[in-house]
Order: sequence, then C-alpha cells, then structure tokens
Amino acid sequence: MKIVKNLAAILLFMIIQFSVFAQTSLAAETLLKSDFTKESFAKTIDFFDYVRAYAILHGYQPPPSNWHAYVYTVYVNKFGLKMLYTGLCNVSFGDQAFLTIPMQTFVMHYKTENKSRDVLVSSSFLMLLAFNDTEYSLYSDSPDRNDKLWASVSLGFNLQQLFPNTTFPSLCSKTITYPLKSSNGGYTWTWGMKYTNLTALWWRTYISPDNHTYNSRPFALTTYDELTFNYTLTIDPSTHKATLTENYVIGKMRDLWIFSGWFLVPLYSHYNATGCYMYNHKISNETIYQFIERNQIKMSIVEFQNSVLLDHETVCRANGENVTDNEVFISNTTVSTYSDDGERIFDTSFGVKENYKLYNCTADPTESSYKIYEAVTRTVQIGGIAKNEVLNHHKNILRYIPLFVAHMYPKMLERAKESIANVTKSNYIYVISYPNYSGYKIEHDPLYTAYLTTEGASQNQTGRYILIAVVVIIAASAIIVIARKGRKTANMTQSQS
Repeated sequence: MKIVKNLAAILLFMIIQFSVFAQTSLAAETLLKSDFTKESFAKTIDFFDYVRAYAILHGYQPPPSNWHAYVYTVYVNKFGLKMLYTGLCNVSFGDQAFLTIPMQTFVMHYKTENKSRDVLVSSSFLMLLAFNDTEYSLYSDSPDRNDKLWASVSLGFNLQQLFPNTTFPSLCSKTITYPLKSSNGGYTWTWGMKYTNLTALWWRTYISPDNHTYNSRPFALTTYDELTFNYTLTIDPSTHKATLTENYVIGKMRDLWIFSGWFLVPLYSHYNATGCYMYNHKISNETIYQFIERNQIKMSIVEFQNSVLLDHETVCRANGENVTDNEVFISNTTVSTYSDDGERIFDTSFGVKENYKLYNCTADPTESSYKIYEAVTRTVQIGGIAKNEVLNHHKNILRYIPLFVAHMYPKMLERAKESIANVTKSNYIYVISYPNYSGYKIEHDPLYTAYLTTEGASQNQTGRYILIAVVVIIAASAIIVIARKGRKTANMTQSQS
C-alpha cells in the first residue's frame, strides 16, 4: 500500500511538472510553462488550478481545492516587452455561487531605457464608486471620506429571499471573449472581452483610514447594458514605439432599484426609462436618469498602480510632489514613476485627455452624439480603499497574480510577491470622477507610458531604445462583481470571432 501511495504521488508530481495548470473543466484550457517562451498565446484557464499546481511544486500554501476562477489570459512577448493581460470571467470561492467579475489587470516586464534595469509594472481596476458631495466635502466633484459613497460591487446578496414576490434583473452575465489576432506582420495585436446585462449592487461604504467598512445591506441594485473591453497593442520598430490601447465602454444604466426599510419592512423603488415603480405599480413619471440627476449622484473609477525594480525602490511624483498615500489633484498633469536614483520608468498622463464624453440616451437613443465635460482626477490615501472589506474577493484573486511572473521572468518573482498585486503597497491609488453623469455612457482616456530597451526587432535595432505608450480609453469602467446564484458549474466564456 505504501508503494502504491508513493507511485501515485510521483505520478501526480510528473503530471504537474509537465503542465503548470491542472484542468478541472473541459471548457478550461491547459496553460503550460512552455507557453511563456512563445511570441504570444491566448487561453481561458482556471487560474486557481494554475496556482494550486504551482504551490504543490514549490511548497506554498495552495488556495482551497473548491476555489475556481476562469480567466481569459493573453500574452505577448515582442522586442523585450512581456505583456500579460488577465480578464476574469467568473469565480467561485467554494459556496457553489459563481460571481461574474469584469476584473481587468495587465502586468508588463521590461528593461528600463537608460540603465537596462528589470522592472515590473501592473495596473488594476478596483471598483466603480458612485458618490454624492455633502456640505462637509473635502474635494468638490471628487469622492472623499466626508461624502456619501456607494461601491458598485455585488457580493451575492440574496434579494429574492427578502422579496419573494418580486422579479429582479438576472445576476448572470454572458461573457464573450474576442480572440487574440495579429496583423501587419506581427506588429499589431488585438483582443478583448464583453459582458452583457451587468447587474451590480451598490453598498454604502467608507474610505477613511480608520473606517474602511461598508453597510451589510445594499443601498441599490442597478443593471448596465454592457461592459466591453477592447485592446490593441501596436509596435512600430521604425519609431521605436509601441502603444497599448485599452478601450472600455459601459452601457447606460437601464434599471435602478433603491432599497429602504431594512430594519422594519424591506421596501424598494424601481426606476427605469419610463418612470418609478413600487411592487409593480407606477408611482411617478420620474425616470432613472432624472432620479440620478435630482440627487446629484456622480460616478468615479478607482484604480491602483504599482511598479517594482529588481534592485531599487521607486518614487512617484506629479509636479514635483510625492503622490504615494497622498491626496493630490492630477487632472491636467502627469504622474511619473522614477527609480530612487532618478531614472524615469513609467508615466501616467491625465493632462493629455482631461475631458470625457457623455452620451445622453434620453436626448439621442442611438447614442451617436455626445457632450464633453472635464474629468476630475486625484490620488487618494491608500488605507481607506486598500483595506476596505468590500474588496475582499478582488484581493483574494490579486494576491496570486505574481505567480505568473514565475514564468514571465523568474528573477522578479520575490519582488512581485512583495508588492506588485498588493493594494496596500500601491505606488498610488487614484480616482477619476465624472461630475456630470445621470446614468449615461461615459468615455475617457488617460495615457500611460513606459520606457524600456528593445530586443530583437532586427539586426540593426537590437539593443536600441523603444518607447511603450499605453493609451487607456476608459468608458466608465469598473470592477463590478455580478453574483451568479444557484450555479453549480461555471458559465464559461464564449469566443467571438
């Protein structure tokens, strides 16, 4: 019996050694260690199986065996740049309920432009944060700890149990992945994801460093037409420049359910484009867009940025001011990340496109026309957001992202585990707010720039410098968690050709 057990253990080790990802679903693909030596790949994998396989091989504590996260993974390895993208399709933490989380993260590895130092840069969306300025607001038109804040994050709350005779929007979302395609001789790459009929709960939340909690009962439930992410990576060896364009579009809000009376008799008011209803009876002609406008509810995006060098620390400044764990307005400026001895390694520029487009579907149902307004962008204190309990699901996923680095560039793994996906150790967290909102579609595009040394473009280009400009077009993007209830298996993504 002991021999049989030993043979079984050896066989398991050999299987994992061959493949760093163990399949648990026919719809999930196998991610091999050798994939990271290729020029590119695109696969939908079970991320937690990938993590468990790696943990067994290297003596780490694996996540629970009943955790599963289906992730669309794209990798491009060109001219010294290694770019890894992950888009989360759905996730289960062992309670049989799958959550659809439009969670988008990219990690880049490259060597710096001047001193050829190894650097990792990561960026992730944390959440969509609705807010209302109060008389005690610290920063007008930008969410702060004295405002009313609502995190747009669904945590699987069972509304049907409290309202058994009411039909709510489906908490399930169809996910479509756009395949990775190359053109122009391999210098242009495109891919993307699309979520339809997204439904998100709004939670009253607090972002003070000494109060980073949220109310246990949701304030509202809302449905968005869609959330679409399209990406284009273009490399131009003649100008030594590459651009990564992230085009995010969120559709108009279609329904809004406002809840009240939790401690007595739960009540709700349902707003849509035709008016306001209570228990299927129309009580007024006020539409969802009029309600948001009347209550001056504004929208914002919360994102965190991080970067690490192999043998140096980094510092981030805007107009000469350190922005780490600091509240600094950066709407019309650039946040530059430097090594501790002064080499510039990354830029986030908001002044390039400080305005955003708002599409009023009431005035124009085709959403072909828009008005332009000024966005307000500010870095914020890290603790109130990074430690907020409403983001626990996100952090359970993000903390394992550095294990991808083990196959991208193993020398950076330990540095990556220290901080690259740890929100509490962010270089900075920033909020882009949209004071004019009313529930309509928004488009916006700040600019990211990284500086690196290129490799292998051609015989006379090897070792020369290339500028990587990452252009991010944000359309009210967010990390919106959609609960999938009563599901025992994951609703895997569908590829759209």
